[in-house]
Amino acid sequence: MAKQSGSGTAAVAEKTVRRRIPKWALQAESASGDRQYYLRTIGRALEVLDCFDGQMPLSLKEISAKVKLPETSLFRVLLTLEKHKYLQQHRDGTYQLAPKLICGWLVQAADHLRQIARPEIERLAHSFDETVSMSYLFDDRIHVIDCVETFHEIRMTNKVGRVLPPHCSAMGKVITAFQDRAHAERMLEVYGLTPRTENTILDRQKLFAEYEEARRTGTAADREESIRGGICFGAALRTDGKPVVAAISISTPTTRMTSDREQQIKAAILESAQRISKLM
Repeated sequence: MAKQSGSGTAAVAEKTVRRRIPKWALQAESASGDRQYYLRTIGRALEVLDCFDGQMPLSLKEISAKVKLPETSLFRVLLTLEKHKYLQQHRDGTYQLAPKLICGWLVQAADHLRQIARPEIERLAHSFDETVSMSYLFDDRIHVIDCVETFHEIRMTNKVGRVLPPHCSAMGKVITAFQDRAHAERMLEVYGLTPRTENTILDRQKLFAEYEEARRTGTAADREESIRGGICFGAALRTDGKPVVAAISISTPTTRMTSDREQQIKAAILESAQRISKLM
């Protein structure tokens, strides 16, 4: 009798839970393409947020052209999003995603880049039989987002998630080189100009001279500056009209490096960087 009573109570409880789902909600779920409960105001606000790529600020006119909304109506949406800290407005009147959204966007963009670049990363690793890595700029820090290691017993290693120094790593240098001076200075301040080896560049003037050379060539080098016995060459992923936020690199022990091989690696990473950039 006790068991039957317990079973009956459970059945009643189950029915009670099921009755809490409104009939209109069940009908809405089953109706394909039913927009009866779609809130156009929220939809427009989300369309506005989808206009931003997390990098380039947009003006009222540019956003209006993208979402096909009159500027007068759009202004009210922008003002509301700014009020709730989903957008922020710069002094020149342009808008950008607010910090609480930008981080999520960067993670999504970095993951997308990793997926489209993976075949090229693997091809490069197999061509030279050396460790190939890719990194991405998250605000003021450069993180490794992908790595394919060689099978040599003596090799340079990397780790996804590692934060790269902007002053003594090839990818760190080449990404920092393409930031404006204030941002580059902030990145150096955040990480700190700390020595890794006797070859680490600590002189700011010499370091910014290397940044200038990296902007000219699109590549940068780490010659035993972050670890003794290791050499690395990095190339920036550059797309027209957009900030540089990513780079790829090839790392190898100095014992396997020659002047001819260095030129081959530099040429190869530049070509790979260009191919990946076209997919971005």
